[in-house]
Amino acid sequence: MTTIIDGNEVAEEIRADLTDAIDTLADAGVTPGLATVLMSEDPASETYVAMKQRDCEEVGIEAFDYELDPDTPADELYSLVDDLNADDDVHGILVQMPVPDHVDDRTVLRRIDPAKDVDGFHPENVGRLVAGDARFKPCTPHGVQKLLDAVDVETEGADVVVVGRSDIVGKPMANLLIQKAEGGNATVTVCHSRTNDLAEKTREADIVVAAAGVPELVTGDMLSEGVVVIDVGVNRVDADNEKGYELVGDVDFDSAKEKASAITPVPGGVGPMTRAMLLWNTVKAAAESADVDVDLP
Repeated sequence: MTTIIDGNEVAEEIRADLTDAIDTLADAGVTPGLATVLMSEDPASETYVAMKQRDCEEVGIEAFDYELDPDTPADELYSLVDDLNADDDVHGILVQMPVPDHVDDRTVLRRIDPAKDVDGFHPENVGRLVAGDARFKPCTPHGVQKLLDAVDVETEGADVVVVGRSDIVGKPMANLLIQKAEGGNATVTVCHSRTNDLAEKTREADIVVAAAGVPELVTGDMLSEGVVVIDVGVNRVDADNEKGYELVGDVDFDSAKEKASAITPVPGGVGPMTRAMLLWNTVKAAAESADVDVDLP
C-alpha cells in the first residue's frame, strides 16, 4: 500500500508547533516580522506572496508587504532592501523571484543582511550550509527533510538521487542529505540535463527527489519497487478543463505510485512545506536577533 505524503497536514502541524516559540518570543516583547517584496505582475508570484502573508497572520508573525512596479529602477529595490535590513521590527526578508530583467537577482540576494536572509540564499548562508553550520536551511530542501521524517523514512545509509541542480533546491538538497547530522548521512547522486541514462541512476535509488522543472520527467519504469518519491516540481500543462491547464509535478504520479512505498502529490506535497519552513526560519531569525532561546519543531 503506497503512502501518499500529505504536505498540507505536516505543514499544519509545524505551524501549530511554532506557536509555542512565538509565545516565548512574545513574553520577551518580540514579535517576529517577515517582509515580502514583490516586483512582478506574475499571477503565480502574487498568489504565492499572498499565501505567505496569510500564513504569517495565522501563526502570529507580523507581515510587512511591499509591492514595486516591475518598471521601478533597480536602485529603488536595493534601497528598500537596505531600509529593511536596518528595521529592527523586520527579522526576515524575502524578495520574491523572479525579478524583472533590469534587476540583477544576485545583487538582490547579496544585498539582504545574511541574518535576515530567511530563504538561505545569501552566499554567506550557502557557505555555512555547505560547511555543516547552517544559519538557515533553504525552505524547500528543509521541508523535504521534514516530510521524510514525518513518514519515518531513514536517510542514513540510503542511496538518494536528486534530479536537478538548481541553487534553490537541487544543490542545497544534496548538501543537506550528505551532512553528518540527523536527516542526512545519505549517499547522494545529483543528476541533471547532461546526465547519461537518468533511468539507470533513479532505479538504483532508495529515495528520489525530483526537482528538474520538467513535467512528468520521472516515470514508474524509472523507479525500483519500494522507492520513496519526493516531487518538488510544479508545472502548468494544457488541459481540457475550465482553467485550460492543470498542475503536474516532475514525476508521473500515476505510474510512480505503483512502484513507490511513499510519494508526494502535486499539489499538496512539498509546496505547503516550503511556506511552513519560511515561517520556521523567520521565528529562528527573530529568536537569534533578540537572543531568546526557543524550541523549534
